[in-house]
Amino acid sequence: MPVVTDLDQRGVASVTLDRPEAGNAYNGAMIHGLLTALDDLSARPGLRVVVLKGNGRHFQAGADLKWIKEVSVASPEENERASRATAEAIDRFNRLPVPTVALVQGGCFGGGTGMVAACDVVIAADNAVFSISEVRWGLTAAIIIPQLGDAISARQLRRYALTGERFDAAEARRIGLAHEVVPLDGLAAAGEAIVGRLLENGPQAIAETKAWILKSAWGGFDGATFDAFCASHAAKRQTPEAAEGLASFAEKRAANWAR
Repeated sequence: MPVVTDLDQRGVASVTLDRPEAGNAYNGAMIHGLLTALDDLSARPGLRVVVLKGNGRHFQAGADLKWIKEVSVASPEENERASRATAEAIDRFNRLPVPTVALVQGGCFGGGTGMVAACDVVIAADNAVFSISEVRWGLTAAIIIPQLGDAISARQLRRYALTGERFDAAEARRIGLAHEVVPLDGLAAAGEAIVGRLLENGPQAIAETKAWILKSAWGGFDGATFDAFCASHAAKRQTPEAAEGLASFAEKRAANWAR
């Protein structure tokens, strides 16, 4: 299974991305696994905290571009379903009524940045590297723009979502994507310390506080806006520009945007 879940006696759930051989890059199976995990956890009585982790060297290396290429040549309906499922997974993490904590090591690219932006607390190891990389492949980050805007502000997003450049853990903390940077071997302990603080607080008070925060956040959008994000994200994937971007990745060359 590309997603592994565990729930301890305190009500603390671990959701672990488990495709280490692919840097935990997400594909249809991983998105389905995340949605299934969220369904299962939401039905569990006593859930207090969710901790999101990645198995192996990297937290999450963005989308599996081989899968993206397959989706891009599918029917428009299937293509949009893929965008909608991905957007739903990010949106549901964002709106969970319990606090969420992301523990990030190694690469965190593309959709991975959306996952961490959707979490309430982000702790990065000092070896973490981030990027909002979609434009490099002629794609857009439409479905994670609201959560990223909430996390790092429109000003920082205008740089990093347009350049696609990589930035380190210290910069992630400076711009607000990460709350704390710790040595790699201290990542689990730092996460446990945050979980301990969260468990000291009233669960209903946390849920209500989080709901009020979302009411004034970009990530608290309505259904019509969600539909528009999904449609735009999917449509871009089936353009000539995206085809050239994905071909450049497969052929290990610079993209020719004049085509």
